[in-house]
Amino acid sequence: MATVYKAKCHVLNRYVAVKVLKDEFTTDEEFIKRFNTEAQAVASLTHPNIVSVYDVGHEGDLYYIVMELIQGKTLKEIIVADGALSWKWSVNVAIQIASALETAHKNNIIHRDIKPHNIIITEDGIAKVTDFGIAKSVSNSTITAFGTTLGSVHYFSPEHARGGYTDAKSDLYSLGVVLYEMLTGKVPFDADTPVSVALKHMQEEPVEPIKLNPAIPTAVNKIVMKAMKKDPAFRYQNATEMLKDLTLALKNPDGDFVKSETQTNDFPTQVVPTLEKKSIEDKVKEKDEENKKKKKKENFFTKHKNLTIVLILIILFALSLGGTIIAFNLTRSKDVQIPNLVGKTLEEVENTLQDTKLTYEVVEEKYDVEIDAGLVISQDPEYRENYTIKEDTKIGLVVSLGQKLTIVPKVTGMTREEATQSLEESDLEVVVNEEFDSKVEAGYVISQDVDPETEVGAGSTVTITVSKGVETSTVPNVVGKSEADAKSEIESAGLTVSATLTDEDRTKDNGVVLKQSLEAGTSVEKGSSMTITVNQIAELKNATVKINLKSLIGYSQEYENVTNTISNTIDRVPVDPDTVEVKVVVDDDVVYRKNHKEDETNISVPISGIGTVTVKVYIDDVLGNRQETINLNNQTEIAFE
Repeated sequence: MATVYKAKCHVLNRYVAVKVLKDEFTTDEEFIKRFNTEAQAVASLTHPNIVSVYDVGHEGDLYYIVMELIQGKTLKEIIVADGALSWKWSVNVAIQIASALETAHKNNIIHRDIKPHNIIITEDGIAKVTDFGIAKSVSNSTITAFGTTLGSVHYFSPEHARGGYTDAKSDLYSLGVVLYEMLTGKVPFDADTPVSVALKHMQEEPVEPIKLNPAIPTAVNKIVMKAMKKDPAFRYQNATEMLKDLTLALKNPDGDFVKSETQTNDFPTQVVPTLEKKSIEDKVKEKDEENKKKKKKENFFTKHKNLTIVLILIILFALSLGGTIIAFNLTRSKDVQIPNLVGKTLEEVENTLQDTKLTYEVVEEKYDVEIDAGLVISQDPEYRENYTIKEDTKIGLVVSLGQKLTIVPKVTGMTREEATQSLEESDLEVVVNEEFDSKVEAGYVISQDVDPETEVGAGSTVTITVSKGVETSTVPNVVGKSEADAKSEIESAGLTVSATLTDEDRTKDNGVVLKQSLEAGTSVEKGSSMTITVNQIAELKNATVKINLKSLIGYSQEYENVTNTISNTIDRVPVDPDTVEVKVVVDDDVVYRKNHKEDETNISVPISGIGTVTVKVYIDDVLGNRQETINLNNQTEIAFE
C-alpha cells in the first residue's frame, strides 16, 4: 500500500528509508488509518530487532514515514536462495523475532503480518522486524475489518483466516510458520488459491518439520508444532514462553522441556449407578438424614455468630466500594483530542485552550535559529493525530527566544584547540578543515571563513583551516630503472627531476639510472627537486678510408713511360711500377697493412670506432702527406690524396 524510497537526511547526514502512501489510497480513509496506525505503533517501540521510526507526517495528500534504512536481505530472499537453513541459525533468527514481538505485545501492539518478507537480515546477521502496516492496538477492536483479511495467507493463524479475534498468540502462530519454512525450505500449507490455503490453516494438521528434514532436533520440532496449534489455548500463551523454549533448544536441542498443552475436562466421566425403587426403610432413613441436615443449617448462624457479622461487614464494604466506583466514573475527567500548539504564540495558545479544561505551563525558554521569538517550539505531551488526553491535563511548552546574535572572534594564528574553544564559547559551531602549509606550523589555524568581529546568529558554523605542516614525501629508489620509469616514479612521489646527467658504465644496461642526488628512503619536503645520472654507452660506428696512392707518392706516368722506352730499347722487357707498403692507423691501432703498386688510385680500407678518431696513413713506414680526424657520428668516408 506504499512506496519505499531511499533518501538522505541532510540534518544528520545519514541515509534513511521513506515510506510514502500510494496516490490511489490517499482518498481512502481506511488505508490512511492503517498507515497512521503503522507509524504510531512502531514509533512507540524501541528494540534492536524492530526497525526504528524517525519521523511521521503528511504534506497535503502525501503521507509519509521516515524510517531506519536497513542494509541487507529479506528472510524470504535468503530462504529462496539457500532453501532449508541450518536449525541453529533458524532458531537464532526466531529468538530475535520473538524478542521483538515480546516488546510489541507488552506495549499492546499486535503485528498481524509476521512473514519472512517483513523480516530483514542485516549484513551483521541481525534480524529486523518491519512493516507494522496492519498492526492494531489491542485496546481497539482486533476483529478483521469489514469481513476482509489482511496479511499473507500462507502465514495466517486459523483465527485470522476466519476473520476472528486476533491477539499475541496469533503472531506466535505466524512465527511458528516462519520457523517451519526456515527449517524445511517450504511453507506448511500451500494450494492453488488463497482461500484453499486459508482452509488448510483452519482444518488440516501440518506435516511435522522433522519428517521433511531429519536433521531438525526433537525439541525444535516440538516448539514449531506447539506454536502452530489450531486452538490458541494450546499454543504458547505469550512470546516470553516461546523465547524461553527457543533459548533452551540451543543449549539442549534434544531435551524434553517443551510442555504440550492438552485439553482437560473439568468434569471427568463417572460411573452412574442404575436407579431402582427404594424400599420404605430407605425412604425413612433419607427423611431422618434430611431432618438432621435441616437442624444443622438452623444452628449454623447461632454457632457461628462472629462469622455472620464478618460476612455482613464484607457485604456492606462491597456495597460502599461499588458506590465509590460509580461516583468516580461519574466525576472522572473526559478524554479530549490533544491540540497542536507548536508554532503558536502564547496568546494563540490561550485562545485554543479557552473552550477546554486544558491548561499550559511554559517550562523552558530557549534560543532557536529557525523559530521566531515568542512561538512555541515543542509541547509535552506531543501532538499526535487521533491521540487523546485527560481534559484537566497541563501541557508543558518550550517557547523560542528567537535567534541569539554573537560576535565571531579572531582565531587565525591560534592552535586548533584554542580556536575551537574560543568559537564554542561564542556559541558558534566549528568545522575544521586541514591542509598542508610550508609556512605555518602544524596544528595552527591558517584562516577562517567568517571575518573576525562579524555579527552572526548563535549556532552558526565557522569553518577554520588548520595547518598540517610541511607535506613530506619519501624519496623512491630509482637506481637501475629506465629513465622514463624513474621520472614517473619520482613525480608520483611528489618530487621533480631538476636535471638529467649522463655517464658511461659498460657493465650496466644502456639508458638505466646510475645515480640519484637524494638518498632513497629519506623523507623530504614534497616538491623537492633531484638529479639523476643516466648510463649512456657510445655506439660503435663504421667508415671507409679512401687512399689515392699514386697521388700521395707523386708517381709520374711520364717518368714511367721514359723508363719503359729505355727498357724496351735495351732489353726489350717492359718495366712495371714498384710496390710499396701501405699502413693505416686509427688512433694508436694498426687496422690495415698491405703492399700496393705505386700507381693505384683507389684503395679502400674499412675502419670503425666511437665518436671522433684520428686516422694516419703510412707508406713504407713513412707518414703520408697528412693525418686526418674524423667524427664517426657524422662522417662515413675520409680520403687521402
